[in-house]
Amino acid sequence: MILRRRAVLLLMMLMTAVPLVLAGCTGGPIKRASRPAPVPPKLAITPAPESRNLPTSVEIGTTVSDGKISEVVLTDDKGVRVDGAMRSDGSGWMPSRALANRRTYTAQVTAKNDSGKTVTQRTTFTTMDKPARRTVTNLNVQDKRTYGVAMPVTVSFDSEIPKDARAGVQRRLLVSTDPPQPGVWAWEANGRQVSYRPPDFWQPGTRLNVRAALDGVPMGKGSFGDTDRTGSARIGDHRLFLEIDNRTKQMSVFKDDKLIRKIPVSLGKSSTPTSSGKMVIMEKHESTIFDTTGSPDPYVVQVEDAQRLTWGGEFIHAAPWSVGDQGSRNVSHGCTNVSNANADWLMETTRIGDLVTIKGTEVKLDQGNGWTAWNVSWDEFVKGSALPVPADLKPAPPAPAGPANGGPPAADKASTPTPTPSNGGR
Repeated sequence: MILRRRAVLLLMMLMTAVPLVLAGCTGGPIKRASRPAPVPPKLAITPAPESRNLPTSVEIGTTVSDGKISEVVLTDDKGVRVDGAMRSDGSGWMPSRALANRRTYTAQVTAKNDSGKTVTQRTTFTTMDKPARRTVTNLNVQDKRTYGVAMPVTVSFDSEIPKDARAGVQRRLLVSTDPPQPGVWAWEANGRQVSYRPPDFWQPGTRLNVRAALDGVPMGKGSFGDTDRTGSARIGDHRLFLEIDNRTKQMSVFKDDKLIRKIPVSLGKSSTPTSSGKMVIMEKHESTIFDTTGSPDPYVVQVEDAQRLTWGGEFIHAAPWSVGDQGSRNVSHGCTNVSNANADWLMETTRIGDLVTIKGTEVKLDQGNGWTAWNVSWDEFVKGSALPVPADLKPAPPAPAGPANGGPPAADKASTPTPTPSNGGR
């Protein structure tokens, strides 16, 4: 019995020893790899430390990886903080106003990542002396105004902006809308006008906020922008379009795509033809003087209810002297003549920013002779941008030519005059 008990005990010992041997073959308990310690973001900023003679439009450039900018603090040499905000694309921090000349500023930029790690960099720089030359700028959007749905945002300059300076200028032109309707800035060939529009007309009721932050911006040839300009306005509640057909000598007025009035017109005679194209009402005058002294056919005349369409002097206006010709014959010096009653009605009905389309005359509208952003297709318009066009606003690639579509139509070609305002042709 004793031997049998010893055998049973030995067997039990062997059975309990087997797991220990197997466990030993695995090399012991598995250890989990430890996570790497969080690291701060990588940050680079501009201007470089101790930079000097910078334009007063200088921004704080930021490049960050593995994080986002959490704070930018810019102070002048008296410790006064400068207000500003990050650009929407995160490429830099833009002061809310131009910096002062001959002053030293310090920027402190902090970036933070999802792990809570931060990194901070500082830079100090000095702005340039007051420039000897300034480029005069003009913004067409004014505060508390209501415009038509074709109103382009236009900035004009008193001298040409060279091509190599246009991208820097364009980056300082800011538009926001409610509801959002993204658009593109495009330059006229002469470099004296740049316009912003969406692919289609503004939605009625849209609110526009524009900032042309051009004070101190390099404009080429040693010149700098004169000042910052802002405008907050609204688009009217209705879509109003005027269509003028030289063949019928009639103007059709549409409100929300419904014809509301037909008006007989007299356009420019063959020696002074009216331009065909898509233009926008730019000015409205209850009374003004047309003075063409120095032209081949000089005259000075007072006109009523005049609405400017081009820089070259084409208007819609009252012309009681041509009522007998309106609807049948062209006798004007390039303007669109209507009766006193119709001119008065138009003044009450239209807004600056309403689209006027004229067709069938002897000459085409010169691009840049007025607010001509709608006179070209979207595909043509965006070619005038000095900056890359956002992917969602790029034109669709043309369809291949074939029996179904025959390929895209050819674009109109037009010269670009200097947009010098003049008083018009009656």
